[in-house]
Amino acid sequence: MDYQALVHDAMAAAVRSPLRGRVADYIPALAEADPSAFGMAIATVDGQVFGAGDWQQPFSVQSVSKLFTLALALAEGGDGLWGGVGREPSGNPFNSLVQLESEHGIPRNPFINAGALVVTDRLLELTGDAVGAVLDFLRAESGDPAVAVDRAVAASEAEHGHRSAAMAHFMASYGNLRNPVEDVLAHYYAHCAIAVSCRDLALAGLFLARHGVRADGSRLLSRSEAKRVNAVLLTCGTYDAAGEFAYRVGLPGKSGVGGGVLAVLPGRGAVCTWSPGLDAAGNSVLGVAALDALTTATGWSVF
Repeated sequence: MDYQALVHDAMAAAVRSPLRGRVADYIPALAEADPSAFGMAIATVDGQVFGAGDWQQPFSVQSVSKLFTLALALAEGGDGLWGGVGREPSGNPFNSLVQLESEHGIPRNPFINAGALVVTDRLLELTGDAVGAVLDFLRAESGDPAVAVDRAVAASEAEHGHRSAAMAHFMASYGNLRNPVEDVLAHYYAHCAIAVSCRDLALAGLFLARHGVRADGSRLLSRSEAKRVNAVLLTCGTYDAAGEFAYRVGLPGKSGVGGGVLAVLPGRGAVCTWSPGLDAAGNSVLGVAALDALTTATGWSVF
């Protein structure tokens, strides 16, 4: 299999589309991203990596980090996590406040902002350092000790994170946060502000392609837990466009408003794309198009 050619062909197909999207600007630090940037990397289950374009350029991981907080919280604390967060698609924007009141402070899933705050809270309770746990995992799986929090992005998120703060306080009023709200928010903003490359993320996502096994051969999740995380990724990982992503790409995936998309090829590998231009749902236009081209050309799909 010529993975390098597959990456080049998928990117070439994506750029032929006239659509480009808009860079996220509700967090001012993200608005500085180069709208022309585009990279893609595939990591195979044996640890080989193939990339093209800006695939080694660090970018803000944003909501892709929520995959790792979920996996680590499940590994540390087990299924008790699901008492505070659901597993259903929200049908609303990722930062919506609408459903929390009618559903008594229990977020629909771990990949919308409210759900990720609950998962961050539980990981903080379990480890004492939620962002540190995520950083340690990303550095170990990618083999890149330079992976770090972009403090300017974290500060920008904190300064403009009024909706996240409102969600956190609202859920705390229902007893669904166990740590001080300010601590949960600080760890949440920090792990969303980690700077990574397509290379780093593709390698870090391989534990799900290996059915829960890390790069060093140790098991993070059971095979059943990995299957279930992949299922939630498929149904909830790309916000209220998860149905469209499943239709076009056919893989479990998690997107972020920094422009990254990480998709899992169970038993085969992981693929990450990055392009900051977003569609209305907050997903990378070129990134999704490249994944669409890749799975169309190869037939790789969970369906």
